[in-house]
Amino acid sequence: MTTRTLAVVSAGLSQPSSTRMLADKLADQTVAKLKAEGIDTTVETFELRDVATDVMNHMLTGFPSPKLEAVIEAVTGADGLIAVTPIFTTSYSGLFKSFFDVIDSAALAGMPVAIGATAGTPRHSLALDYALRPMFTYLHATVVPTGVFAATSDWGDAADSVKTLPARIDRAAGELAALVAASDRSTTVRDPFALDRPFGHLIGGLAGE
Repeated sequence: MTTRTLAVVSAGLSQPSSTRMLADKLADQTVAKLKAEGIDTTVETFELRDVATDVMNHMLTGFPSPKLEAVIEAVTGADGLIAVTPIFTTSYSGLFKSFFDVIDSAALAGMPVAIGATAGTPRHSLALDYALRPMFTYLHATVVPTGVFAATSDWGDAADSVKTLPARIDRAAGELAALVAASDRSTTVRDPFALDRPFGHLIGGLAGE
């Protein structure tokens, strides 16, 4: 059976966390859709609060701890990524942004990514498109069309909310599964010394455009 790896990053701060709950539901649906296609999936889930101090120390010193380095390697080496953050002050959390700031800017190139966010009010749902999506686009990741936002009311008993959130999760998971199925990132050996630009550009453009 074909195997793929899926990394899940949750920036929730509480325990239990609605952010982690959304991340898990996205992961479960993605795994189910891949299984239906005959693909076995290994899922690794990371709570960023567990490496918060390591992330800050990396930003200050430029060197990751062994614990943080293992997380970064697992995330960048996966075939697909689910990234979910709480929304603070109309945008992603500082911890979420800091984690992706310490990852090499080329490490997520071509990575299939499903984005999600949680907040107390639906008014923050646009943060998916004006904050998260541009960040991952800048990192050259392939972000699935459907972002999943969950407000507090989406976890309640209102009929419309119950129908809508699962539908968004199902659609995003289907989009991610299709990209992950076609990915071979986890089986590709990447050269750590490979240049992301022509050598001439690195020494002042001597090789031309």
